Amino acid sequence: MVGLPIRLRPPENVSKLTLSEAAEAFLRALAESGASPLTVKSYRAAVSSFASFVGPSTPASRLTPDDYYRWLSAARAQGPRGPRGGRWESTLHYYSIFVRRFLGWLGLRGPLQAEPNRRRGFSGALSWDEVEALLSAARDVYDALIVSLMAESGLRARELVSLTWADVDLTRNQVRVTGKYGKERVVFLGPNARALLLSVSAGRRPEERVVPLSYQAVYNRLKAMARRAGVDPSRVRPHVLRHTFATEALRRGVSLAALQRLLGHSDIKVTQLYLHLLDDDVRREYERAFLQAYPGPTPYQPWPQQQAFPARSMVRWP
Repeated sequence: MVGLPIRLRPPENVSKLTLSEAAEAFLRALAESGASPLTVKSYRAAVSSFASFVGPSTPASRLTPDDYYRWLSAARAQGPRGPRGGRWESTLHYYSIFVRRFLGWLGLRGPLQAEPNRRRGFSGALSWDEVEALLSAARDVYDALIVSLMAESGLRARELVSLTWADVDLTRNQVRVTGKYGKERVVFLGPNARALLLSVSAGRRPEERVVPLSYQAVYNRLKAMARRAGVDPSRVRPHVLRHTFATEALRRGVSLAALQRLLGHSDIKVTQLYLHLLDDDVRREYERAFLQAYPGPTPYQPWPQQQAFPARSMVRWP
């Protein structure tokens, strides 16, 4: 579940505002509460979609649960079809959460159900050999830090590019991360990331970014590393490295509860979805137990006619 940074209170005259005015007041309060610009941008997109559908000049006091469900139904019907449909389902899931919170802020009471997130599962993970191949194809320290911090610590790309040297504690081998919706967590440094940070930490100012790149630059660098390393570039994206971290952590015995904290998930059900990426491991265990070590049954031989099973009427039961 995605939470607001703090409990927000509407202005006293909220019942006299139009929907458009109420939306701006809500977004302003959200920003003033300390929400990140990305959080405010996400809420703005959702609330603007709702306001455009219902009518910006509609009095906020006249909103009903039916307005919410009519908007949700229309958004569901107008969503994209084809390969990007799954992405829209996920977006609509979060839009519905944001709009519900906006309506709750307005004081609307009613059974407002969020759109289910039908986009389950993840887009795969790399093997650790492939991670090492990417590292071997790094052309500078930023290339290497991109791979190391995401694959060894589970950072999101946007967390990576917003990380400052003030967040890095090389003595305790950890970094403080500000994740989605302003939530903070602590993650730990793997051996590659720690060695790289130590090698470039001298003289860095606390406010300097550790990886002073844009998200798009991180994306492009990963694609280039994949091509140089001989790894299929279509399988290499920033978030795939986070999936790789989660999968590798489970393989190495990290508990789901610990992994949930490392990834910054509010709901452990989201963390549990990474378990399906271990299906290949389960298959290998099964094949080792049943197909390699066990010789198997003797080949089937049909019964000769003279040794056929007795007729059912001849079977005697004790």
